[in-house]
Amino acid sequence: MSRTPEPVQVVKQRRDAVLAALVAGVPYIGYLGIGFDRRGDELTGLLPFDEKLIGNPYLPAIHGGVTAAFLEVTAIIELSWSILWDEMESGRLDPAGLGPETLPRLPKTIGFTVDYLRSGLPRDAYARARVTRSGRRYASVQVEAWQDNRQRPFAQAIGHFLMPEREG
Repeated sequence: MSRTPEPVQVVKQRRDAVLAALVAGVPYIGYLGIGFDRRGDELTGLLPFDEKLIGNPYLPAIHGGVTAAFLEVTAIIELSWSILWDEMESGRLDPAGLGPETLPRLPKTIGFTVDYLRSGLPRDAYARARVTRSGRRYASVQVEAWQDNRQRPFAQAIGHFLMPEREG
């Protein structure tokens, strides 16, 4: 017996609610103003320009710590998103029940190496992460950030993460 597919709007709302809960679970994401654009299962991080992000006012350039945080946050959210995807799509994960107490634990950073390729200019930045390995205990993620041209990243990183224990 086949199930009737859910209406597209219901699926989109569930995906958006899960993503919003993940992002809201990390207050520093809100402080930096980082948001995520979702297209299907693909996420793009957005760091809107703000004067508080400038580290060197003489260049001016985005602070290196902000750049590293943006890359790490994008990696962690992408990794968490990929972990939750199957549960979310099957309907086993109810976004209405997601809150600070019920949000699945996020992966813990083991190591994070950032390559600063050029100065981050005083404008919006974007980042996209790719999970290169995801096991039960350990995962690796590559992430890159760019501004005006995706082909000219200003920073990239490789992260290694300890995966949270999952029920079931």
